[in-house]
Amino acid sequence: MAAENPMESLQKEATCPVCLEYFTEPVILECGHNFCRACVSQCWEGSDTAASCPQCRQTVQQRNLRPNRQLANMVEIAKRLSLQAAKGSGGDGVCEEHQEALKLFCEEDQTPICVLCRESRAHRSHTVVPIQEAAQEYKPKIQTQLKTLRKEQEKLLGLKVTGEGESQEYLKQTQTERQKVVSEFQQLRQFLEEQERLLLAQLKKLDEEIVRIQNENVSKLSKQISHLSELISELEEKCQKPVSEFLQNVRSTLSRCKKRKLQQPEEISPELEEQVSGFSQKTIALLEALRKFKDTLPSALERKRGEPLGAHRQVNVTLDPDTAHPNLVLSEDRKSVRWGDTWQRLPNNPERFDPWTCVLGCEGFTSGRHCWKVEVGAGRYWAVGVARESVGRKGEISLSPEGGIWAVERWGDQFRALTSPETPLPLSRFPSRMRVCLDCDRGQVTFIDARDEAPIFTFPPGSVPGGRIRPWLWVGGSRLRLCP
Repeated sequence: MAAENPMESLQKEATCPVCLEYFTEPVILECGHNFCRACVSQCWEGSDTAASCPQCRQTVQQRNLRPNRQLANMVEIAKRLSLQAAKGSGGDGVCEEHQEALKLFCEEDQTPICVLCRESRAHRSHTVVPIQEAAQEYKPKIQTQLKTLRKEQEKLLGLKVTGEGESQEYLKQTQTERQKVVSEFQQLRQFLEEQERLLLAQLKKLDEEIVRIQNENVSKLSKQISHLSELISELEEKCQKPVSEFLQNVRSTLSRCKKRKLQQPEEISPELEEQVSGFSQKTIALLEALRKFKDTLPSALERKRGEPLGAHRQVNVTLDPDTAHPNLVLSEDRKSVRWGDTWQRLPNNPERFDPWTCVLGCEGFTSGRHCWKVEVGAGRYWAVGVARESVGRKGEISLSPEGGIWAVERWGDQFRALTSPETPLPLSRFPSRMRVCLDCDRGQVTFIDARDEAPIFTFPPGSVPGGRIRPWLWVGGSRLRLCP
């Protein structure tokens, strides 16, 4: 038989046989047995004088209880030795209550305990195993979880690196575009300034030529007017004289009047007139071109603002009548759809939606970036988005990505994205015209308010799986129109 561990023997001697914990205020009875003062007092409750020893049942007198100070000192020494032994052996910690090594594991409470805790009322009825055995049982489970968490961490780190790389690439693209814009507009400014200088210089030359002709004509006409004024004065004086004086040199006077020749002012030359007319036409054409450029530039910028990174090709979407619910009425050009009051007698082909009042676009996309506009007006019940080619058409279908539909919906006073569960979209106003942007390569759909190009909602990259994707509309008592 193996010898008992001295440390365990010491702990056993320092343990009260009643509470099975270290002695607290130990007392010795006449029979020589030791107990905690509180434990023996509890055992003797209701007895006035004589009582029996809880261990040997020998009758003793209560008044003969004597404190066992040596035992109390030994208990403190046992506690310190137990604590030192646990720390020195690199054990699994020490019980805060008993200062004992934590050698056991309680399955019910899922906590390490010491041998004294095992015998206490709190753990006596619980399943207890050695702490090393419990560690061996739980370590593989923890390692499995650790492996899973590390894989998720690596995946997230990869996504972070990929996202940062894509962001840097997009930033490089925007920087390149910024440099192009600055360079092009700088060249445009230089061209316009040069044209302005040339036109103003030509106008200055025309002004100078016109002023020269005007000054010469004024000088000539002024001289003729002065000569005529002198001749008129002379004739008026002659007419006032007597007949004898009036007739003197009358023939010479008339001859001078007849010989007078009126000099016409210099006219604007055809060359100068042609220059003015040509310059005017050139100016009108130039200003008209600049005006058109100025008018078209804001609309081009508005088309770019708010769109996802990358160029989206504007596509002309038409509605597929073979997929339209019998209550839906399509226009002749298949660009608009409205709710009809009567059920149309149409073939119940597999492609047709029933009972949902939906319709698909004829166009399908498997790659690239595409966008189109849908006018929803003031309708209160509608949904706009995209759907898989294989989306369910008959019976109850799920209006969500799980059902193959990615869309936003207005339901009365509510506006939400058809996610699972639905995502409320708090907007200051309901959109009257929607832009749907589909990126097949990234598996992403973005919805934009076409009035101010404000983003509304985006199904993130990877949301839309591969395969053929088509425009999708749900009409509930309203009218929707695909914008050209």
